[in-house]
Amino acid sequence: MSITLTPSAAQRLRNYLVPHGQGVAVRFGVKKSGCSGFAYVVEVAEEIAAGDTVFEDQGVKLVVDRESLAYVAGTRVDFGKKGLNESFRFHNPNVKNECGCGESFTV
Repeated sequence: MSITLTPSAAQRLRNYLVPHGQGVAVRFGVKKSGCSGFAYVVEVAEEIAAGDTVFEDQGVKLVVDRESLAYVAGTRVDFGKKGLNESFRFHNPNVKNECGCGESFTV
């Protein structure tokens, strides 16, 4: 069970942490949202809690809370640009269905 990053996602996350000097890692998880049930959360982790699981890939420390772990285990995170838009893309083997806009999913 792990979370992996493509080289472009790892670089983006390293750059994301630089201005947040207080951050110890990137928190990755899910929240209830959207028309399909869950949406991904990517934010700076100020601390690592007792129930968190920590992964490290390509020099980036990722923290996942206990509740999110079952939903994101095995996910590969990518980052790309398409025209003027840039975003993370999540390749999650647990996803059963996604909404039409790709913002939320069910497991």
